[in-house]
Amino acid sequence: MKTTFLILALLLIAGTTAVFSQVQTTEKFSVKGNCGLCKTRIQNVALSVDGVKKAIWNKETQILEVTFEPAKTNADKIQFVIAGLGHDTEKHKAAPEDYNKLPACCKYRD
Repeated sequence: MKTTFLILALLLIAGTTAVFSQVQTTEKFSVKGNCGLCKTRIQNVALSVDGVKKAIWNKETQILEVTFEPAKTNADKIQFVIAGLGHDTEKHKAAPEDYNKLPACCKYRD
C-alpha cells in the first residue's frame, strides 16, 4: 500500500512539473517596419530567441504577436533582440548604426 501511494505521488509530481514547464504566454507590442522584408526579418529574429514558439507581425498595424515560454524569455528580451536588427519597439529604440543597415525599403524614420 505504501509503495503504491509513493508511486502515485511521484507520478503526480512528475506530471505537474511537465505541465508547468510547457506554460506559454502571448503578448503583443509595436515594432516599426514597412514591408515584406521587414515582416520576414522581424518574425525570424523573434523566433530565434530561445523560448519563442510563434511570432506574427502585421504590417498594417505594426504589431507583433509573440507566444513564448516565460521560463526561458520575456517580451523585453525579445524587443531588445529585434531592436538590435534595426527595428524600433515599444521598449527599445534601434541604435542608428543598426537602423542604417536596413535596406532602403525598410527605413521607417523620417
